[in-house]
Amino acid sequence: MKKMLLAVDNTRGSEQAAKTVASWGKAFQPESVVLLNVQQLLGHSLVGEALESDQDIQEINEALKGTERMEQFNVASDKILTHFAGLLKQAGYSDIKSVVKRGHPAEQILETAEDEGVELIVLGTRGGRAHKLLLGSVSREVANTADISVLVAR
Repeated sequence: MKKMLLAVDNTRGSEQAAKTVASWGKAFQPESVVLLNVQQLLGHSLVGEALESDQDIQEINEALKGTERMEQFNVASDKILTHFAGLLKQAGYSDIKSVVKRGHPAEQILETAEDEGVELIVLGTRGGRAHKLLLGSVSREVANTADISVLVAR
């Protein structure tokens, strides 16, 4: 495998996905990894999910540009990506590209996978039945929609 996308955030599911990828031996390690963090500018709430159209995201991006709040998002993304890149480097990965996107996580994961030409998407799952019933599941949406293989780590 040449290229893989690992989608990460600050959840236990992402930690498990990264540990799964880190545990692969040299024979299965891809040549390069795209490490993706998607910033959800309206948070993880039901209201945020319902209101975030492409136009909303564009307007929020413009409104937050140069603000302290956007800097907080960027600092958080940097911490997340640094943590997971370090974990992968310790496991022997060397070609790691960190990417930050904003918007709907599933859409951004799928778009980035296509843009980067990856062969596999790896992501964690939050789990929890109530969460899936209320908000849907990013991992489920990615797995059901992707044109390439998806590994969901628990």
